[in-house]
Amino acid sequence: MIDERVVLVDEGGRAIGTEAKAAVHHAATPLHLAFSCYVIDAAGRVLLTRRALDKPTWPGVWTNSCCGHPLPGEPVEHAVRRRLADELSIVVDTVDLVLPEFRYRAEMPTGMVENEICPVYRTWWTGDPTPNPAEVAEYRWADWHDVRQFPDLSPWCLLQLDELPAPPADWPIADPTRLPPAAQIQL
Repeated sequence: MIDERVVLVDEGGRAIGTEAKAAVHHAATPLHLAFSCYVIDAAGRVLLTRRALDKPTWPGVWTNSCCGHPLPGEPVEHAVRRRLADELSIVVDTVDLVLPEFRYRAEMPTGMVENEICPVYRTWWTGDPTPNPAEVAEYRWADWHDVRQFPDLSPWCLLQLDELPAPPADWPIADPTRLPPAAQIQL
């Protein structure tokens, strides 16, 4: 099992250390590096997932296809592929950067906080995923224009929808030099 650590970042997106993933999320969550990914099928639908009910942050909430944190020294694109495989048993050929500078802070009613610099990616895949029940309670393929109709969407998903208004096929691929410095790791 991986000793998961998240990359802590400063306001400029530069890495300043690491912290255990299990300990980083609380009422004073430090700013850290994460990612979000939207899986799009051949019909242009988006794969939405409902977070497992026992997750510590936003349990049971509908959100984008996959979220996660790159490990220290791991390129974000590799983290996207790793988490898609771990959470949904999805293996993809390409991962496109669409929102390199997305950042958000959200607080749960319990006081737990998410505080992330969270580049957003799009990938293409068609089929029925096999969700890991520790991560995903359920999934649905949805027309992009119907996504906002899902109840209890995650705060980061709602903010991303504001920045991704076009159909997913029309999202331009972003320049990777716009990623925060901590996310510009290459292998």
